[in-house]
Amino acid sequence: MSNQLSQSDSFDLAEVESAIASTQFANHLYLVATTPSTNDLALAAAQSGARHGVWIAEEQTAGRGRGNHAWHSSSGDGLYLSVLIAPPISVQSALGLSFTTAIAVQSAISSVFGFHRPSQIDIRWPNDLMLNRRKVGGILIETASIPATASQPATLRYAILGIGINLNHTTFPPELDSIATSIRRELPGPAASHEVLSREASSMVRSTVDDSTKCLRREPLTAAILVALDAEILRITTNNQQPTTSNLPDLSQYSSWITGKRVRVEACDDNSGGYTGITAGLDRSGFLLVHGDDGQLHTVLSGGLRER
Repeated sequence: MSNQLSQSDSFDLAEVESAIASTQFANHLYLVATTPSTNDLALAAAQSGARHGVWIAEEQTAGRGRGNHAWHSSSGDGLYLSVLIAPPISVQSALGLSFTTAIAVQSAISSVFGFHRPSQIDIRWPNDLMLNRRKVGGILIETASIPATASQPATLRYAILGIGINLNHTTFPPELDSIATSIRRELPGPAASHEVLSREASSMVRSTVDDSTKCLRREPLTAAILVALDAEILRITTNNQQPTTSNLPDLSQYSSWITGKRVRVEACDDNSGGYTGITAGLDRSGFLLVHGDDGQLHTVLSGGLRER
């Protein structure tokens, strides 16, 4: 049975355990009411020798995103979890874990709620989930490696996959309201302006609603994410440990941002500026290529991406 760090009347760990029984995450679920960051909990476990685990929080008080950005993590509204993995892959292959994780989360949201990929639920390289063009989720990857030797390349020691999904938010702070959304806000309703979901999808959504609170339940999405992640990790560990993106046949099925999107690349260091251009696919290591307006082909190693 799961190792519960705290009890919760609003989250059923047993339901998730049943759904993920055949995955590497079975019997490794942990639930906390409040924590600064689930990634911190996973990191502490990894540094103590653990190599598997899933930490789920009702609330994060110091959630963080890529580039040290804060992540708005209100109590009960979102799904906040960190997944500790240790697949036997090279550090080179591990560079694609952000996009790999994003694909798994995108797949889970699509399967549970019926949103179409990538026209509705999209991936903004490398780690943002966009729902109807506004951010609904983010991913933060933290890794440790085993140094290379004379006969072996550097390999992954462990990776922590931090995942935050806006699920039941009905409002956001003013500075986020125009750029963020939640799954609940985007589901069809009397005032919905987006494409109406199919009858089958609407039925799936109804099965995730808590009748007593009218909120979307987190358990179905949690289980779907972990099942999808398990499949993705199996894929990257059985494909000759090649870089993740080299094994994906058509990235356009996951993201409209990979090719032909006019973007601005914002540097992590606000003092170093940025540049604009057209996205031109990924290189073999999973980094985004951009044909810059300056005539150069840029490889985006860090920084944020915004549509122009």
